[in-house]
Amino acid sequence: MITTKQKVHLRSLAHSLKPVFQIGKEGISANQIIDLSNYLHKYELMKVSILNNCLESPENLIAEIEANDIMVIQLIGKTLVLYKQNKKLAKSIDLSKIK
Repeated sequence: MITTKQKVHLRSLAHSLKPVFQIGKEGISANQIIDLSNYLHKYELMKVSILNNCLESPENLIAEIEANDIMVIQLIGKTLVLYKQNKKLAKSIDLSKIK
């Protein structure tokens, strides 16, 4: 479980990131979840933009994403910040020091 301070730290790290993934009209598919997981396995943190023509509500998208062991750290407008820990990375984000 991630604490509030850890979420704040992750949001501050994600502030300068640009969205690298878009969710469109059809919502999110199984292949897109795999792509998200692969990206997060390599970088741990990412932003995803939800296009205006997306028919699914952000709450449904968040539920689908979180069902696949990906943490949704923040939803601002149409932008999600996602996190998935990978301790095998050389420059892994260390949340253990933040209590």
